[in-house]
Amino acid sequence: MTVNQLDPTPLWQQLAAIIRERIKAGEYEPRQPLPSETQLIQEHGIARGTVRRAMKALGEEGWTVTVQGRGTFVKPAEEWPES
Repeated sequence: MTVNQLDPTPLWQQLAAIIRERIKAGEYEPRQPLPSETQLIQEHGIARGTVRRAMKALGEEGWTVTVQGRGTFVKPAEEWPES
């Protein structure tokens, strides 16, 4: 699953939804790091700012936590927002 350039939904929202679904599906496990910005840029063919905005949204929603200099990690399942 990757972002759809033709979809009118903003790319950062599409990316956040993709990552959220991968977390729920267990593809990205609790307490494990998410792919780096560079990896996400290459995988989805989008700009760094788009990736950062998606990561910020996931953090604000309560799915992830970012540690300066270490990366972005999936929060423990008991801390996930209700969905």
